[in-house]
Amino acid sequence: MLHRLLFIFTLLICSVFVKAQDVLSKLEKEYYNNSNKVTEQLNIAPKYAKALYFNNLKSKSYQILATNISIATKETDGKYATILYAVQAMNYRLDNKETEALKSLNMAKTYSSKTKNNEAKGYFEYANGWILIRNNKTADAVASYLKAIRYYENSPTTSTLYGRFANTVKELSTIYSNLNEYDLEEKYSKQFLLLASKQNDPNLIFDSYMRMGYMYEQKYVQNPSKINLRNKVENYYLQAITTFNRNETAMLSKSSLSYAAINLANLYSDFDRDKAMKYALLANNISLETGEAIHIASSFGILADLAIQNKEYDLAKSYFLKAAMEIEKSPVRDHNIELSILESLSQISEEQGNYKEALAYYKSYVDKYKSLYDQEKLDITKRLESQFEKERQEQKYIKLQLESDKKAQQIKLINILRTQREQVYNNLKLVEENQRERLKFSELNSEKKEQQLRLAKLETLQKNNDIDNYKKLLAYKEKISKYYIAFIVFSIALIILLLYAYKQRANSMRQRDELHALAIEKEKQNSKISTLTALLEGQEQERGRLARDLHDGLGGLLSGTKLQLSYLNPTNSENIQEGISKSINQIDGAVEELRRVAHNLMPDLLLKYSLEVAIQEFASRMSNNALDIHTEFINYSNSISKEKQLLLYRIIQELVNNTIKHAQASEIIIQISEEENTLNLIIEDNGKGFNQENLDVRKTAGFHNIESRVQFLKGTMNIISELNIGTSIELQIPIQ
Repeated sequence: MLHRLLFIFTLLICSVFVKAQDVLSKLEKEYYNNSNKVTEQLNIAPKYAKALYFNNLKSKSYQILATNISIATKETDGKYATILYAVQAMNYRLDNKETEALKSLNMAKTYSSKTKNNEAKGYFEYANGWILIRNNKTADAVASYLKAIRYYENSPTTSTLYGRFANTVKELSTIYSNLNEYDLEEKYSKQFLLLASKQNDPNLIFDSYMRMGYMYEQKYVQNPSKINLRNKVENYYLQAITTFNRNETAMLSKSSLSYAAINLANLYSDFDRDKAMKYALLANNISLETGEAIHIASSFGILADLAIQNKEYDLAKSYFLKAAMEIEKSPVRDHNIELSILESLSQISEEQGNYKEALAYYKSYVDKYKSLYDQEKLDITKRLESQFEKERQEQKYIKLQLESDKKAQQIKLINILRTQREQVYNNLKLVEENQRERLKFSELNSEKKEQQLRLAKLETLQKNNDIDNYKKLLAYKEKISKYYIAFIVFSIALIILLLYAYKQRANSMRQRDELHALAIEKEKQNSKISTLTALLEGQEQERGRLARDLHDGLGGLLSGTKLQLSYLNPTNSENIQEGISKSINQIDGAVEELRRVAHNLMPDLLLKYSLEVAIQEFASRMSNNALDIHTEFINYSNSISKEKQLLLYRIIQELVNNTIKHAQASEIIIQISEEENTLNLIIEDNGKGFNQENLDVRKTAGFHNIESRVQFLKGTMNIISELNIGTSIELQIPIQ
């Protein structure tokens, strides 16, 4: 169908053309406001240069890069030069200037080896992979992207780290999507979503939701019967639109909204025409407002398909014609889409019985196809002629080079003969100079004797002057010694006074520090008492829950067994056998109940294996037809102690139970990752959420116990919840 072609085309070009125009003025203002601050200007220059390039201001973009590269190369650290050269290389590659791109990339590599900044090294590897993938070297590109990820993982957090990291994993997810490696595509798409959330950039978060939606849409196309995949596609595209609406002022372009709406309309067109029409009209209105030709054509294409489904053929033809007009306005035209429009118009006219019009559209289709085919052959012919001319020029250049080398040899021989003649002439001059030097030497000997006589007289006079000066110096030293003694006595008295004042001040400061330390110690003791009290309250609640389980579950079963046995009639053998059988079944239930209570009290898998196995078993046990619990472990090395693992298990258990009781969720994600010396725990659900302003942790026993355990582990907890969207709880626990 036409709208699917337009959708794929939009997906490919959207990231290049949509965003750059809206940020240019903001970056330009920020760049020139920091013209007197070298570091800030070097940080902004790459973004500003890219924005200029994508707004067709290429010459100014290259000028900005050249200016800042000349400044960056003078810096002791090569990180700024690395990033600027990398941006320059990518711009050259987009201009198909492969030789210049390779030179800039080599310069980026040179400065990358001169810096210890892992973020800059990672950005070089990203640029290298970006160019390699466009040179159809996919394997080498993947290797470079993986190197970039390793550098980013070992880099300290900056304002740009997670954004650059996210763009790298986004490229990897796209590569694996094209290779149909769906597991790796899913891995990097989810990592893209996580990094975009950490960067807290709504534009990156929007892109990550669109990436996740597209990934699941690929799976849904292959398995149309799996409605849960379609629901995930719908959910992620809706989250993208929600992100845009919530952060509309911070979004780089309004065209992003029409992009998401087109994808949703495309999805709904197969099963919900009303929603498909709603989002197609939304995309059409937004794209007409922004003037994005490809988006306008895409929305018209979807509206045309919906009109065909309703057998409104005249309306469908008008939409197709409008789409064709918008395609002609686009700076990047896809002739296959134009052919598809003509073919669709021909089919509609044929369906209406208007065979003359259908034939006219089909002839236009054939003529355009033929012109494209002839143009392609002409381009091939011109390319071959150009290649032949290039080889002929190279042969001519080689011939001229040989003639030039021959003439250079002749000139070299002439220079050698000239040098020999000059050497003979110089030897004659040296003989003459030698004779002159001998004459001068004899004259100098006579002058030397006269000088020695004058020097003896001067030495005698100097000795007399030295004796007089020595007498004056002795008198001066005696006078200075008196002043020195007075100054030393005064200095000693001053030092004693200063030492006394310093000692008094030090005593005062020491007393104040001791009082401050006592106050801090008191606060620490109070905090420990509060934490231990909360832990004891949690233990008391756990004991109460255990008592209720034993009384209500195990106690009830045993009481029922006792009552059953007491009513057995010894005279009736059939009654005894049936009663014993029922009692055994009740005892089996009691044993199972006892095992469940014991497992909740202390999970065996946690003691025998690890936290990862225990949580996976807990998630599997709590999952059912109405609830799907996923677990993810990223860079998890099981390096924390068993006591901390047990506390983390209790926290996860409490949070999942709260979600099941109150959130009405159908999906829960438990993610544990290690980053340097910190363990990150994220629990997300798609439940009904709640208003955080109305949540008082101190009045909510479950959250109070969780917060107490987190404080005991010296960690932090962050709760994000939105009504009808879901809840995300993030915990950061130090490993040491």
